[in-house]
Amino acid sequence: MDTVQVLDKKFRISLREEEILKRVGEVAEQINHDMAGKNPIFLAVLNGSFIFAADLMRRITIPSEISFVKLASYQGTTSTGKVVEVIGINENLAGRTVIIVEDIVETGKTMSRMLETLGTRSPASVHVCALFLKPEKLETNIKLDYVAFEIPNDFILGYGLDYNQQGRGLKDLYVLAEDE
Repeated sequence: MDTVQVLDKKFRISLREEEILKRVGEVAEQINHDMAGKNPIFLAVLNGSFIFAADLMRRITIPSEISFVKLASYQGTTSTGKVVEVIGINENLAGRTVIIVEDIVETGKTMSRMLETLGTRSPASVHVCALFLKPEKLETNIKLDYVAFEIPNDFILGYGLDYNQQGRGLKDLYVLAEDE
């Protein structure tokens, strides 16, 4: 499928599943190397990162744990600019190596909020792993340790990312098609 219709919008293919999985494997190899001997806890940010987190974890070979948090800042195709914590962190992170697994970093506001929340829990270190980064939209000065893809400022869908909660199950990544 080179184009798909989701609700009232048309999307065209941007990245095939094979390309995404290849890059996820490369990111996992780097994490395995960098985190050897540390038993990190991965904190996957729901809902968008669940497919990325699953594919990443299947390629992590070092001892590790995973948990999930949920932050919300989106409505439709635009960010609301306000981050609301929906589901909190229940694990004891004191002295732990933490790797945040995020689907996409755009402005960086959601990640900044997440980093603030984690900072109060005394982790040994916090690392950020994002599937996608939109560098031209970044408004905060945050360090991303692992980025699979830098992409332009297009609205994307598929591989866990949604449009009004639809389209997450698409295997490939799609971008919003220009209106014709």
